[in-house]
Amino acid sequence: MKKLKIVAIALVLANSFWGCEKDDICSGDTPTTPNVVIEFYDAANPENLKTVTNLGVIAPGFTQGIGYNGVSKIEIPLKTNEDLTTLHFIQNGADEDTTNDNTDILTFNYARQEVYISRACGFKTLFQLNDGNPVLTDGDASLWIQSITVDHPYIQNENETHIKIYF
Repeated sequence: MKKLKIVAIALVLANSFWGCEKDDICSGDTPTTPNVVIEFYDAANPENLKTVTNLGVIAPGFTQGIGYNGVSKIEIPLKTNEDLTTLHFIQNGADEDTTNDNTDILTFNYARQEVYISRACGFKTLFQLNDGNPVLTDGDASLWIQSITVDHPYIQNENETHIKIYF
């Protein structure tokens, strides 16, 4: 009887290990929903990257955003539950002085595609920027962003620049 209990316990333990799959834990190396990669260029010299100083990026309705200083490339998340993401790009917005802020409102217009990764990781969202109007500006008279070009409209990874902003 004692041997039967030991065999039963061993079978239960062995079965618990056989029931696990390597998919039960999502690795940190697994690619998930990508951010849109934006590079900044000099409008006077369009071939040259330009460093952004005191750039603030914030979503409407929020009081705090992301501050960038001394970079020419940023990664921004897009909404995975809507086909539009509106963000305020604020020149001089990452410093304490709000009197010199110049806000341009950019709206990213895209289609979404959910892709299954695994049982542990779930789904990721890929984005396709719309052909006709991928990025819209607010059109105010004091735009600091002079032009925007889309290099790679299909956002499936963060290994390439998707959008170039000239200022």
